[in-house]
Amino acid sequence: MPSGSAIRGTRVGSGPIRPTERCEPAPRRSVTYWCSNDHTVEISLAAEVAPPVTWDCPRCGQPAGLDATNPPGKPRSEPYKTHLAYVKERRSDADGAAILAEALANLRQRRGEF
Repeated sequence: MPSGSAIRGTRVGSGPIRPTERCEPAPRRSVTYWCSNDHTVEISLAAEVAPPVTWDCPRCGQPAGLDATNPPGKPRSEPYKTHLAYVKERRSDADGAAILAEALANLRQRRGEF
C-alpha cells in the first residue's frame, strides 16, 4: 500500500533530477596549450579568468605554453646539495677556520690538554 508522500525515482546521494531547469552553467572558454614534445592540451576555463602562462602537459609532464611556435623548454632541475654545500654558501673560509679553532680549543680544554 504505497502512500502518496513517498519520493520516487531517487536514491541517496543522487543529484537534482533536472539541473538545467534550475541553474545555468557558468560561461566557459577553451584555451589551448602546446608543450615542447608537440602535445596539445585543451582545457576549459571560466570566461572571466585570465589563463595561466603555463600548464603541465598531462601526457609527458613538461610545461606547456600558450604560443604554439615557441613552447616553453624543459624545466631546469637543481642538483642535490649536501649540508656542506649549504654551509659553504653561508660562511667564508675565514669564518670556517675561526669556528674550527674555537671548537678545537673547547675540546682541548675539556680534555685538560691546555
